[in-house]
Amino acid sequence: MLPWQLSAGEIKTAYIHNMTKAAIIGAGIGGIAASIRLAVKGYSVTVFEANETFGGKMQEFWLGKYRFDAGPSLFTLPHLVDELFTLAGRNPADYFTYKRLDPITHYFWPDGSHVKAYADADKFAAEVHQQLQVPKEAVVEALAKSARLYKGTADTFLKKSLHRLDTYLSPDVLKALSCLSDLGLTTTMHQANAKQFSDKRFVQLLDRFATYNGSDPYQAPGTLNIIPHLEHNIGAFYPEGGIHAIAASLVKLAEELGVVFKYNEPVKQILTSGASISGIETSKGKYSASLVVSNMDIVPTYRKLLPNQKAPEQTLQQPRSSSALIFYWGIKQQFPALHVHNIFFSEDYKTEFEHIFKYKTISPDPTVYINITSKAAPQDAPADSENWFVMVNVPHNQGQDWERLTAGTRQAVLNKLSKMLGTSIEPLIELIEEEQVLDPLLIESKTSSFGGALYGSSSNNKMAAFLRHPNFSSKLKGLYFCGGSVHPGGGIPLCLLSAKIVGELAPAPQQAVKTPNHA
Repeated sequence: MLPWQLSAGEIKTAYIHNMTKAAIIGAGIGGIAASIRLAVKGYSVTVFEANETFGGKMQEFWLGKYRFDAGPSLFTLPHLVDELFTLAGRNPADYFTYKRLDPITHYFWPDGSHVKAYADADKFAAEVHQQLQVPKEAVVEALAKSARLYKGTADTFLKKSLHRLDTYLSPDVLKALSCLSDLGLTTTMHQANAKQFSDKRFVQLLDRFATYNGSDPYQAPGTLNIIPHLEHNIGAFYPEGGIHAIAASLVKLAEELGVVFKYNEPVKQILTSGASISGIETSKGKYSASLVVSNMDIVPTYRKLLPNQKAPEQTLQQPRSSSALIFYWGIKQQFPALHVHNIFFSEDYKTEFEHIFKYKTISPDPTVYINITSKAAPQDAPADSENWFVMVNVPHNQGQDWERLTAGTRQAVLNKLSKMLGTSIEPLIELIEEEQVLDPLLIESKTSSFGGALYGSSSNNKMAAFLRHPNFSSKLKGLYFCGGSVHPGGGIPLCLLSAKIVGELAPAPQQAVKTPNHA
């Protein structure tokens, strides 16, 4: 028997006598980061993962001689990773290195125009003016406003729990209140952008940032216009070894801190004793723990792991975010016009989002994103070749015929790319040396993301931030939540922030049974 694996009868006794054990459900980026923070705080931490390895959506794999990151491809706010190492008294550079991308993204439109998006606001503004004739001053001002809003609101709305009274008693709230009139709470993201710019192409570029949390710019509030600040004022980065290297470096740190990872051991139930957490049960037995953190999607957490607890139905039934249909292609040619990140826009953006969120299907003219890591890391593909991660935003799974939708979308993508890259369709097909496909069904089965939704609930509501599930349970002492389906949202930076919130909410080990001050 393992040191803290117990029979059912021993759970309660161990709970009383040892209050320092923490169990984390899921080795996604949020769960890994939470394990580090709790280990530094003094907990004995074990992470339980249903799959054979760590990373959640941040997996990597090879198709022949081509390496791919399976999931997230954009890396922003790298200091959120660095601070986990400094928190543990380590030098981040000893574990993990990255470089700033310039340009960040190459945008293409059906009319033949294109823009290279740079991290420097002035350089980006000059490019937009040259290519699209949008006034430079207007672009600079838009990015400056995005920066002001982010700096004024992030400390309150992203870095702290929105479900605790002390958050609203913090001086940071005054900064947030000073920004309220400019936050765009009464307008949609698209309306705010269209009011500021007359060029439909540049409005489409700005609207695209709604997809960073799986939302629709024609429904989501103008608040989401804080997102461009992350790329164009701070920058986007490429981690050495790919996105998967972020998770790998943090697992190495966690293990050095004593965190134990148990793979191929899915959690079957979260155990309770009265109104408190007492441990978890897996396929291999029961484990005591005074603190449990679920990095699993919030819907299956309640439906599967807490069957005897009343679920927050209003929260669980919020509209879900979009999902993705991804084609991983090994391409036997290099395309000098392409960069690490590339976007090929649709002709009618509004219709595209109506297909996703209203009709629950895929537009026949989808916007196509291509990530090519071999542009930054040549070893990811053979010489004179490229590894294409080709993604289309699609609805989450609700019983659609994904085989039919995938076949049709593949053809639409090939048609679009051949036209916009100036090559005929047949040669492009012949360039695909390796291929693999990931659809919402597979995303759901591989990551337990309900419906394959990449970001939990969407932000197609001005109150969406407040409607996300909190990072703690108000019903069960010792139960916490992190990851993309809870506050503050999905994507690498927000998942890391969710883990930070959990780390700050969790009591010191000797006080592990006390309840946090809930609002």
